[in-house]
Amino acid sequence: MNRRAELDSLMPPCDNEGFLLEPGDWNPALASLLAAEDGLSLTPAHWQVIDFIRASYAKTESVPEARQVIQHLARSGGDKRAAKQALYQLFPRGYGQQACRLAGMRKPLKLMLDV
Repeated sequence: MNRRAELDSLMPPCDNEGFLLEPGDWNPALASLLAAEDGLSLTPAHWQVIDFIRASYAKTESVPEARQVIQHLARSGGDKRAAKQALYQLFPRGYGQQACRLAGMRKPLKLMLDV
């Protein structure tokens, strides 16, 4: 089965931009397939961000802002400027447009989550 057919078979209901309608429908295999469609191979650094987004959503039922993710990355080693650069190197299409989509979030109401 090719990657697109596999993605179609796993893809739960989503909006016209590929954001899930229900974050509970997400799974790691789906994230990997979506990332591959974006030309990304998920590394432990990608998963650190995805896992943080998912854990934060589980606690608050809202998508964390990019600044919260940057603070989390900075605590893991490095300063905020380096963490911000790392976030956008990991997800070149942006935090709201790419990281949140790969983490299975609904489309953020304000894509101003990107800093």
